Amino acid sequence: MKKNLSFLFIFLFVVGFIGGCAGIPVRKEVKEDRSLPVGKVEGNSFEGIRFPFKVSLPSPQWKFSVEIPEFMEGLGFKKPGLEESELFLINPVTKLNIQIDLTPAGRRARFNQRVIQGITATAYNGLVEELKMDHGRDFRIEGSPPTPYPLKGVQYAAHQFVKYKVGETQTIHGWVYGFTEPYQLFIIYIVLEKEGFDDLKDIKKILDSFEMTSRK
Repeated sequence: MKKNLSFLFIFLFVVGFIGGCAGIPVRKEVKEDRSLPVGKVEGNSFEGIRFPFKVSLPSPQWKFSVEIPEFMEGLGFKKPGLEESELFLINPVTKLNIQIDLTPAGRRARFNQRVIQGITATAYNGLVEELKMDHGRDFRIEGSPPTPYPLKGVQYAAHQFVKYKVGETQTIHGWVYGFTEPYQLFIIYIVLEKEGFDDLKDIKKILDSFEMTSRK
């Protein structure tokens, strides 16, 4: 398997293009303050400081990390793409992982549910193309359509996933893309299906716990 998945870059390219389009500004410029810590951990909960969000771990087997997990590059991610993520939630036993990234929207970018689902679908097409370049045009991929996804405190969000098998490993690669003024939100997860583990339930618990909060 070639190590060239740079999925977050696909998202950032698309939304960067939208944000750079001409038009009347619809919001003030929001700058990311990299001098601030990403956030703080209290028990099984994480509260963002650099960006206003909260998320919780589903069980003691999971942990938070603001550093890139060592095994991620072995799953096919490029380090430059991983560096865009604010937070990782990982299960070291199953190597299940979730990346969370937030970024301010461009001053001229406009969003609604249709736009969000369109961007989500564009990312899907880019990922499928990468996989077929790696494994051949006949590589079998199952995919879902982009569908609305409810996240607490998020105005618009959509979810989509692909399933594929490399060797004996069945992989589910999913993502949620969303927007709530003035931030874009990216949540990307990888599930390596293993007997005796129901990691998709943990994914849902994590997504259900996620919340965008107001700045104090």
